[in-house]
Amino acid sequence: MSTQAATGVQRIEEAFAGAPGRAALMPYLMAGYPTLERSIAIGEACVRAGADLLELGVPYSDPLADGPVIHAAGTRALAAGANVGGVLEVARALSASVPVVLMCYANMVFAPGVDAFVERLARSGACGLIVPDLPYEEAGGVHDACELRGLALVPLVAPTTQHERLRAIGERARGFLYTVSVVGTTGERSSLQDSFAEVIARAKASTAVPVALGFGISTPEHARQAARAGADGVIVGTRLVRAAGEGEDPAGAVGAVVAELAGALAPGDSRAS
Repeated sequence: MSTQAATGVQRIEEAFAGAPGRAALMPYLMAGYPTLERSIAIGEACVRAGADLLELGVPYSDPLADGPVIHAAGTRALAAGANVGGVLEVARALSASVPVVLMCYANMVFAPGVDAFVERLARSGACGLIVPDLPYEEAGGVHDACELRGLALVPLVAPTTQHERLRAIGERARGFLYTVSVVGTTGERSSLQDSFAEVIARAKASTAVPVALGFGISTPEHARQAARAGADGVIVGTRLVRAAGEGEDPAGAVGAVVAELAGALAPGDSRAS
């Protein structure tokens, strides 16, 4: 199926299916950090280094799920003039080469009107949308607008999500099910929860779409452990956003970290089996 003919949901499906024998790698980058132009260069570096998909964050003044590193990056991006329109241009620049999933907050979707926002998202070439402060019960209109345009509304589930709710969310998930590995906000952690396998198994039992694990994954060993525990995808954010703020070559710094993560997930890496 050609990229031009594929819907956003189909492109996401192809990205996961195109990573046989390993977990798909999905780096997160904060659009507008350090600048919008450099965001594009960072995304391109991620793709060259082995990213299968990209999660593109929209900077927001009052984030719900972001830890201190990503929050600070978003604050700097806003101060530099980043806005939704600029972020969608970053998505447009990157989406030709890799599926891009936008991460934003509910007021960005509802303020201009759901249909208007989702239409702009579709025109940017992005494949899907993550809205962490949009509860399942209130997501019907956004889900329908995304369905109409072939986009994936990607829900989040946590270790604390109750069984019946988990099943309901999983049944309506499109693209993939974003599975939060720990209770709390995003951020780097020195050790991982022992319950990775249980969290992933619960999520997989609730849905037919791939399960991607995020929050707290920041090292190649973390990525290996997530894949070994059964994750179909691994999402890494804080470590990469921190790299984007270090040194004079943010794209090179982020690309180097992504290459290490991709190497840890490669089928030929005996430690990943």
